Amino acid sequence: MRTLVLNAGYEPLAVVSFKRALVLVMNRKATVVQIDREHPVWSASGVWERPSVILLTRYVRIPRARAVPVSRRGVLRRDDHRCAYCGKSASTIDHVLPRSRGGRDTWDNLVACCLRCNNVKGDHTPSEMGWNMLVDPRMPQGTGWVMRGVERPLPQWDAYLAPAA
Repeated sequence: MRTLVLNAGYEPLAVVSFKRALVLVMNRKATVVQIDREHPVWSASGVWERPSVILLTRYVRIPRARAVPVSRRGVLRRDDHRCAYCGKSASTIDHVLPRSRGGRDTWDNLVACCLRCNNVKGDHTPSEMGWNMLVDPRMPQGTGWVMRGVERPLPQWDAYLAPAA
């Protein structure tokens, strides 16, 4: 079970385990905003309501430019598991400018790609193949990319998470 942590200004800050959330609440560093009534926490000393959303009592300043680390899973998620060249289901990633030609592992150079297109493209660029790209590869923006765990939000978090852009 996971708990959404809101900063003192009600902006989403992190997703933590319910155990970590209970510790924050018990140490008076956070207050419970919403509980999960279906799954109480049983202990030797009693029953606790499981927090679904908590609010920090003090504001935590976060750096403005939080870079999103590049990962295979992130590229596939950004491109909605769709091939950047044909639009079919993608299971691999491709370097737009191949690594053999100096292409790096960056958000701007990686796209989701189906196995067939990846094999056909090989060591070429999309323009050399005469292909148009269906996506514009760039670093994703927004809370859902900076915070781990928000890619699978719980329904009770909807009121606290901004809609994806």
